Order: sequence, then C-alpha cells, then structure tokens
Amino acid sequence: MSQPADHFKKLVAHCKEYGFIYQSSEIYDGLSAVYDYGPYGSELKNNIKEYWWKAMVQMHDNIVGIDAAIFMHPKTWKASGHVDAFNDPLVDNKDSKKRYRADQLIEGAVEKLQEKADKEVEKAKKRFGDSFDEKLYRETNPRVVGYLQKATDANNRMNAALTAGDMEALKNLIEELEIACPESGSRNWTDVRMFNLMFNTQLGNIAGEEGKLYLRPETAQGIFVNFLNVRNTTRQKLPFGIAQIGKAFRNEIVARQFIFRMREFEQMEMQFFIRPGTQQEWYEYWKSMRLKWHLALGTPAEKLRFHDHENLAHYADAAVDIQFEFPFGFRELEGIHSRTDFDLGAHQELSGKKLQYFDPETNENYVPYVIETSIGCDRMFLALMGHALTEEVVGDDEGNTRDVLKLHPALAPVKFAVLPLKRNEDALVNKARAIFDTLKLSFPGQYDDTGSIGKLYRRQDAIGTPYCITVDFETLDDDTVTIRERDSMAQERVPVAKLEEIIGKRVDMKQLFV
Repeated sequence: MSQPADHFKKLVAHCKEYGFIYQSSEIYDGLSAVYDYGPYGSELKNNIKEYWWKAMVQMHDNIVGIDAAIFMHPKTWKASGHVDAFNDPLVDNKDSKKRYRADQLIEGAVEKLQEKADKEVEKAKKRFGDSFDEKLYRETNPRVVGYLQKATDANNRMNAALTAGDMEALKNLIEELEIACPESGSRNWTDVRMFNLMFNTQLGNIAGEEGKLYLRPETAQGIFVNFLNVRNTTRQKLPFGIAQIGKAFRNEIVARQFIFRMREFEQMEMQFFIRPGTQQEWYEYWKSMRLKWHLALGTPAEKLRFHDHENLAHYADAAVDIQFEFPFGFRELEGIHSRTDFDLGAHQELSGKKLQYFDPETNENYVPYVIETSIGCDRMFLALMGHALTEEVVGDDEGNTRDVLKLHPALAPVKFAVLPLKRNEDALVNKARAIFDTLKLSFPGQYDDTGSIGKLYRRQDAIGTPYCITVDFETLDDDTVTIRERDSMAQERVPVAKLEEIIGKRVDMKQLFV
C-alpha cells in the first residue's frame, strides 16, 4: 500500500500523541536529536531487542551474549581507528551559519537528478501508453540519459574524494552541482573540513589528555576486547559469535529525520569469529539470515533491498546494507560487514596481548577474521512503526476512518485490552477486573473503562493491541466474552477459559522462528 506524502509527519505526531516517543527535555524546549521512549515505545523497543536476542543467542548454540561497559580505556579507540579516522566531512554556509555534512548535500543533489529522470519517464508513460518501453526510453532519451549520467558521475566522484580524503574535491563538487543551503538558499560555502564524531569527557580528577575518556561511538569494540575472556570462559570453538545490545553516542552535526539519526542511540551487534579464508561463505550466510529475520515480521520484500558499499571502511573487504523504504526513501537499516582481522589485530598490536585462536583442525595459531551484523534498534523501531501505521476506512462510510498500528502481534507493546461494556455496573467491572488480573500474569495488557466501546477500540487500534475483550451482561450468565481482532475487526464469542490460549497463539514470539 503506498503511503501519502504527509505520512512521515503523521507518524511523528502519532508517536507523541500515543506515548511512543517524546522529545527529550521537552519542558525546556527539548534537546536536538535526542528522544525519550514513552510507555508504549519502551515496550515495543524491548520486544524488538528480545526478538533480536532470541534470534542471535537463543537460536544459535555457538553465539553468546555480553554487556560491555560504555566507558573503555582510551587506547581502545586509538587501536580501532576512531581517534584518527572517525570523522565526517562538514561544510558551513556563510549566510545561514548552518553546518552540513558535505556528503549528504551531494547525495541529496544526486537524488534530485534521479528524481528528474524519473519524472521524465513518468511523463513519457502517460504520453505513449501501453506501447511505452521504459528500458529503451531510459537508455536513449537524451534528457533522461543526461540526468542519470550526471548523477552517476557525481556519486563516483564523491566516493573517490571520500576514499582519498580530498576535501577540496568535495567542495568543488558542491559548487559544480550548484547546491544551495536548504535554509538560506545561498551557495556561499566555506571549505570542507573533517570533524571527529566522538563525545569525550574526563576520568575522575585526572585532567588533560591522560584523563580523557570517550563515550563509545559503537558497541563492537567491547566485544573485541573481550574476545579472549569469552573464548576462555565459554570454551567456544570457531566459528562462534558474541552478541551485544547497548547504547552508543555520536556527535552528529546533522542529525535529522526524527529517530533515524540521533546523538544517543542503541545498537544490536553480533561479531562472528571465523577462520581466515572462509569470510565470503559466512558473509553470504549472514546476509541471508538477517534478511529472513526482517521478512519473518511480515515486512514486504519490496520494502527491503541489499545495497553494496561503494566506499569501504578501512577495516572491511566487503560490506552491504539492508536498506528499508522509510517514508523518506530507501535508507540503511542494518549493515553486514566482513571486517577481516583488523580489529583483533589492531588491539593485539597496541595492547601487547595475543588475541589469537589455536585451531585444533589445522594445528596453528591465528588471529580470527570477523563477520559483523549491526542493526540500529531505533531505526528498526522507526521502520516497524512507519510500515505498521495505517489509516483505514471503516465500513462504507468514507468519513469513518481509524488509525491502526498493524504491528506483528509478537512485538505489539500491549497484547490485550479488557473493556467492560458499562463502567458504572459493579458486576461488569468486577468480572472484567478478574479477567484482566488473570491474563496479565501471562501477557502485558490494559484494563480500560474510560469511554464508549467504540472509542476504546480506536484507542487500542492506535497503539497496536491485537485483541480487545469486551465484558457484557451475557458474560455474567455464561462466562463468555466478545474478543475482537485488531486487523480484521472480526468479533467472536468465546469462553473466558479459552482467552489465554487464543491470545497466546498469536503473540508468542516462537512463531517467528518456525
């Protein structure tokens, strides 16, 4: 189902109105690019993390989990390359005084060129009708070919400049593409320069460089420095993995698009240690496994795609993103990277500690290679919410609509709601409360009697509750209730004794792994 142009604005408003996400420190006018998860948002986020953890750790006997500290020895970030190379190319507009990522400005210009080509194709489709050959038109129409060639050239030049660290080339490209400041419309740019993204603080009462600590910009290094500890205590043999969920921090100058790019965010990462020379096999394996993880939630295949990196990180010999079609276009959701032996090798060299594995099959010691899977929990949250939020017409009345959050029931923050037909009838309220108190031992739920049944249904639809249970006078006679399913709105009369079984079948996370 295609989404309206204002879907993203509606999504952001929905998250605030229904208690999924709040602006951090809102009473003080907020803190840019920092957000708090509300009552339903925190439940959904915890369910996402549980699904990932089960898929990684519980479902694999050769993957274990850790929870490393946010603060790490400063040498960790020297070895990893973050002190010297964790930089973004930034440019200031002299008139608006606003700062931007140079590569994002260029990427935006490239997207506009591609959009111009697409518009030409759409106009031709309408003009030529059924006889239109889109492939031939894209390859031969001078205007379309020109737009696409200019976009390709700009993208290639940008990647070459980023790889070479050529800031002057990026500045020249911005000028050639006639990129204007989104705020002022001015093209009066400063030179492009690099800016390190790590936050730093001081350790206790030690001043200066010796006491400098960093807030970790990624969770992976906590896994690498614990490689020997985990190997020795769990007696794992290659191949094996270490998984971790945790906060990371990046001083993003251009944080944008709601929770897509934040300064404080949560990562779900797994580093899979393998024998050198087998990385291509395992790289393909984890690409397949991670895509299946997303598809199991009911995400349409056409909203996901692989995108190979054109500009590889210094540690990688292969890298691909799983991109999701957000309301603002296809963007990175998860990364799979073949990191070679860079990380363990770098920590071994700087620490002086041997981070090697003795392979009983080959009778040799070596530094293992690594395949990494890394997904942003917040981006996954945004992807799920963006796809799940739907406005539907109820019945035949175009004016009667509902906002429904069609999350997979296993991830829904609230699994059931118990609703008495009348709030001022003690017998109904007591019975409804008794049913709720029984079911809450098995599932997170809600009791609500603060409005009419119709309004209560709509409220539960908006937060994604799979089942609403209505307690009426008939319940008092035969111990049956009306259970309403969220997506179809179908209602069924069932015995109270069957409720736990019915709800359990739909919300059990086990079904995602069958």
